[in-house]
Amino acid sequence: MGVRTRMTPQQRRAQLLDLGAELFAEQHYDDVHIERVAELAGVSRGLLYHYFPTKRAFFAELVRRATERMLADTAPDPQLPLLEQLRHGIDAYLASCRANRHGSQAIYSGAASSDPVVIALIEKATRGQEDRILAVIDPGRDHPELLRIAVHSWLVMLRAACHAWLASEDISASDVRQMAEHALLGALAGLPDHARAGAMAQLLDINGA
Repeated sequence: MGVRTRMTPQQRRAQLLDLGAELFAEQHYDDVHIERVAELAGVSRGLLYHYFPTKRAFFAELVRRATERMLADTAPDPQLPLLEQLRHGIDAYLASCRANRHGSQAIYSGAASSDPVVIALIEKATRGQEDRILAVIDPGRDHPELLRIAVHSWLVMLRAACHAWLASEDISASDVRQMAEHALLGALAGLPDHARAGAMAQLLDINGA
């Protein structure tokens, strides 16, 4: 047996999560045994359970870490023009998905979970993204519920598209970004007048519509 690498608690915890993310990305949740994470890390099962007492707790922490990274990576740049903010946000989302592939797949899998903790984590992150978008496209007022539904639905679509894109070798990031951009603009343009975003005219003008 090789010499175990000494790590701080924070480093060991991150290592275990990284290894676990790979396993959950490759296998269905029910097929993953987190004891395998301890084997891959070269640590005792007792140490693993010291950090994560159950499989559910382990997976929930994977999802928490992935959603927090995604929110940090996609922070908006208010200095950019409106449409450029949208494009920048989509590009940042795709880049984050690619850089944190295993974590992104954990979010996608978690969205289909029946675990209320995991569902709440994903809903919280999605709501954070919704609020960011709405603050830009519909500033300074209470947002119509139908507008919020449109933005939420688009975010769910983007998550699914990103998951499929990561599994494909034939689709470019720029093509996914163009699809996502047009999907959001189309969804916003299709809303009835009373539910339209305050900046919709500006978006359409910038887009050359």
